[in-house]
Amino acid sequence: MGQFRTDPKSSKSAAWRWALIALAATAATARAQAPLERSPFANTPNYDAAYKAEVQKRQDALAKLSPLTEEAMKRPAAGDWLMWRRTYDSQGFSPLKQIDRKTVAALKPAFTWSLSISPNEVTPVVHDGVLFVASGGRVEALDGATGGVLWRYVRPGPTAQAQSHILRSIAIWDNLLIVPTPDNHVVGLDVKTGKPAWDTEVVPVAIKGPKLTGGPIVAHGVVIQGVSGCNGVKGGCWISGLDAKTGKELWKFKSLGNNDTWGGAPEDERFGGSVWNAGSYDPETNLVIIGIAQTYDAGTLLLTHPQKGQSNDGLYTNSTVALDPATGKLAWHYQHFNREVWDYDWSFERMLIDLPGDKGVRKLSVTGGKIAIFDAIDRTNGQYQFSKDLGLQTLVKSIDPKTGKKIIDPALDPVPNKTVQICPHAGGAKNWLATSYDAAARTMFVPLVESCMDFTWKPRSAEATAAGGSDMDWLMKARPDSDGKFGRVEAVDLKTGKVLWTRRQRAPESSSLLATAGGVLFEGSRDRQFRALDSSSGKVLWSWGLNAAPSSTPITYTAHGQQYVAVVAGGGNPHDLTWRPLTPEIDTAPDGVTLWVFKVPGAAKKKS
Repeated sequence: MGQFRTDPKSSKSAAWRWALIALAATAATARAQAPLERSPFANTPNYDAAYKAEVQKRQDALAKLSPLTEEAMKRPAAGDWLMWRRTYDSQGFSPLKQIDRKTVAALKPAFTWSLSISPNEVTPVVHDGVLFVASGGRVEALDGATGGVLWRYVRPGPTAQAQSHILRSIAIWDNLLIVPTPDNHVVGLDVKTGKPAWDTEVVPVAIKGPKLTGGPIVAHGVVIQGVSGCNGVKGGCWISGLDAKTGKELWKFKSLGNNDTWGGAPEDERFGGSVWNAGSYDPETNLVIIGIAQTYDAGTLLLTHPQKGQSNDGLYTNSTVALDPATGKLAWHYQHFNREVWDYDWSFERMLIDLPGDKGVRKLSVTGGKIAIFDAIDRTNGQYQFSKDLGLQTLVKSIDPKTGKKIIDPALDPVPNKTVQICPHAGGAKNWLATSYDAAARTMFVPLVESCMDFTWKPRSAEATAAGGSDMDWLMKARPDSDGKFGRVEAVDLKTGKVLWTRRQRAPESSSLLATAGGVLFEGSRDRQFRALDSSSGKVLWSWGLNAAPSSTPITYTAHGQQYVAVVAGGGNPHDLTWRPLTPEIDTAPDGVTLWVFKVPGAAKKKS
């Protein structure tokens, strides 16, 4: 993912700040693990009637958790949020409407909860009114209505490792909470106790660099977990399939294909292919549909010379792959951007959409890359359907209407040590901040950032190239036509391609989007504002200043008949850090990771 240049003194200062934060967090974690243990400040814990009543209340809440069947996973209860984008289709839409255009203005905090320090990005999940959240190696089950702690699991390991762990999502399946850990394991925790049912190492300790940042998706009894950050791993990243009951590894799918598409470069000269996000699942075809990112070593594709029958396409970078969850076997693939050497990932959410058309319903997988071009492909066979360019990029001059192949401006093709200006910055007009789709309105809502960059390809020595890493350099720039507004939310009619409305602001977007049946669209930005927009017009209906940037994915759920909206604030991740030079006056805390939960006080507890 794109980086930004900064002042070395500032970096050193930041390092000291994080060291101090780490010391404080170590003490806090120790206290959290044993809240009722003896200490110099307390004698025997007071296990009186009030204590016993509270323990019983928590046990009763956990006892009500029902196992999730296959059918319940396919058609989750309206008030549940079971995975990153709520449902297998990754549309990020909620059918709840107790909070609507009229009532949202009365939204107030129901509770807040401090989480372990981490670079944030996490998405809570909810089942039967119990909220589960993970941050900094700590996993907690909370009462979704009050925020009361029901259980806590703390992953053993170095504090620094936990505090540097980016985790975008966790998932619920049957009676287990599936959680990737800072030490590159995946654990299955009993949802009623937090105790591990199984613990599987996905990335061996000997392999340095990769992380489990994107969360899992559980399909047909198999946990599908991608690996990311393989810029120094020869052969690139992979996707693992684990038995959801036992954690046993069933298969691996290598995210970088054969050398016929790498100009003949051998496997140990191919890097990247990160899987940054959880995939989607199509029960009709029994296929997991998931995105794979770019290479980091551009020279591998720019300096090799394909022979007859070869190419420099670099499969499966910037591709959608469809896998059989039971075997990991590839059913089909589609490469959105071949030979991509600018760090423009195309690895984000795959929305599975049934789009009505003149010739019937089209079954699509829709996804956008960093350059904010969205592709729609047939999710049954991977055939290209159409594209929508949101107009924030300068690299692609045209798109082949039959194949979707991106035709780049030859003036922007990398030349050694030559700097060219390209839009957007490698941080992306679109990034992991997820879109949301309202099927009834056929509207796709997209969070965007307006930017450009000075891009330079800096070829390295053969030794450096063999070690992996990046040979690209990006220097942040505002767009030449910038008016000082960088954050952007856009609503697009997916059938016609027409932009219905655009809302712009100075602060870059920092959160995924959440659309609801109440006609409300939730979004957040780096100025700490968490907002509700009218999904039909983009008008701001409500806004709340948080303690830090809401750099995560918001959700909505019900507990005891009441609708709640939750988001995690904290910032400090690469996406958050990338945009700081654009708006240096916006200074947000990189620590203080906090779960915020909102409700409308006194709202009628009608069925949503």
